[in-house]
Amino acid sequence: MIKSMTGYGGAKGEHNAIGVTAELKSVNNRYLDVSVRLPRNCLFAEEAVRSAVAGVISRGKVDVFITVDTSQAEEAVIRVNDNLAAAYLKAVRDTAVKYYLNADVSALNLVRFPDVLSTEKTDADKDALTQAILSVLSEALEGFDAMRQREGRKLAEDIAGKLDTLEGMVTAVEQRSPETVAEYREKLLGRMKEVLGDASIDESRILQEAAIYADKVAVDEETVRLRSHIAQFRHLLAEGSPVGRKLDFLTQEMNREVNTTGSKCADSAIAKTVIDMKAELEKIREQIQNIE
Repeated sequence: MIKSMTGYGGAKGEHNAIGVTAELKSVNNRYLDVSVRLPRNCLFAEEAVRSAVAGVISRGKVDVFITVDTSQAEEAVIRVNDNLAAAYLKAVRDTAVKYYLNADVSALNLVRFPDVLSTEKTDADKDALTQAILSVLSEALEGFDAMRQREGRKLAEDIAGKLDTLEGMVTAVEQRSPETVAEYREKLLGRMKEVLGDASIDESRILQEAAIYADKVAVDEETVRLRSHIAQFRHLLAEGSPVGRKLDFLTQEMNREVNTTGSKCADSAIAKTVIDMKAELEKIREQIQNIE
């Protein structure tokens, strides 16, 4: 199943009295780039979160947002940093003396200063918290992946239609190419008659020149390779993600064959078809940038 690189997923749940909310969003990127935002007291779970995301996503810029509520957890231990609290209190009192202010400080005001209070977790607590985060993250990843698959189906259908159009153009080039040789032969014969008049014309010379021209403008190799690339393209679309880089490389190869075809043929009809082929390939290339 082809997957888009853009998507969104979210989930909310409670495990062992720990409330967790997880959200993911992603945009196109050449490689996998995961940015994780966790509460300060849960930073120990960052590597586990990254591993879980990498297990589902192989390419794209992914932002992960996780909030955790441990207020209902039974084993949370609140610690008071006495040294820091004393330093804050001294600074307040010194400032009050210096500027002749009231130095009354309530306990509630004191514990509101940064880092006076902290939550300490045992290893068991950390394991439980990590498990809670991963459980909710897994639900968010399921929704995220489902959205990417829906978008991927649309992309695959659109690209498949463009491949059909491109293949039709290859057929048109294959049909037109022999006609250009026949037209060249007739044109060459006409010119020889104009120059020589009633004199005899060396038919073998005409055939030789036509053969040289046919070899010069032959695009059989290019069209055969184009058909092979198109078939491989379809196979990769059916194979599923991650194939974005392979498809991008294959598109470059197809564009190379189209350019070679255009450089060989001086025929206006084929030249127009080549331009249309390049335009269709550009549309395909743009869509591929969205595929994982």
